[in-house]
Amino acid sequence: MPFISNGGIKLHWEERGQGVPILLIMGHRYSSAMWYPVYEAFGDKYRLISFDNEGTGQSGTRRKTSVSEMAADALKVLDAAGIESAHIYGVSMGGGIALEFGARYPERCRSLILGCTMAKTPDIPPRPKWLVSLIYRLIPLLKPLAKPAKYKGGYGDAAPDDAIARDKGMLDKDPFNMGGVIAQSHAIIDYSITPEEVAAVKVPALVLHGTQDLLVPYEAGKKLSEMLPNARLVTFQDIGHNYFVGAGERANAEVDRFIQEVEAAR
Repeated sequence: MPFISNGGIKLHWEERGQGVPILLIMGHRYSSAMWYPVYEAFGDKYRLISFDNEGTGQSGTRRKTSVSEMAADALKVLDAAGIESAHIYGVSMGGGIALEFGARYPERCRSLILGCTMAKTPDIPPRPKWLVSLIYRLIPLLKPLAKPAKYKGGYGDAAPDDAIARDKGMLDKDPFNMGGVIAQSHAIIDYSITPEEVAAVKVPALVLHGTQDLLVPYEAGKKLSEMLPNARLVTFQDIGHNYFVGAGERANAEVDRFIQEVEAAR
């Protein structure tokens, strides 16, 4: 199990498969283990590099962090794998990190694949940090009382029940550090990227979004695809935030087709 150090914390990373490299950046709160649908779909076809974001899995925790620091973590992992450039695939918060990665390190990007995410521009009002911290601290007490979210608990009405059940089982076993996850949420609150900075990201981009996403509205994903100069939007009807679970094979097929197109044009 490889570990590297960046900014005084250890980062757990691993790779599997051979071929065209894809760097996977997971979303808020979850470790790289939650990429399991992509591992299963692409593990025999691509070289997959993944890592636990700080505060999750086996990685260490910063008391305070930023999206730019987490993008630097991703760069450090790419360096450790000895890869000059890769397709950068991020979901949710990981999609924001991937977008920041593309803005900062375009020479290391073959493409950006941005799932269930948005461009957090300065006009979007931030949530109060104290409220976010309080909610996280209360989650263990409130969870038994919470009602399931609509759209099959947020997975989307078209999501298969067996895929949802499997994903929930994986989530229940996924470790995280409460302080690290709160630091992630504060980093998201503090972060912004201007429309001009997004428009300057010229690499080919694939934006994937479900119409029943309760965490990042579909319109935000659509807007992101319009802001990027070389982006294509893929819409999953009646699918929620975890589209790579809810849409499953369809989502993987879109990513596979996009990567093949980009590679053919290189």
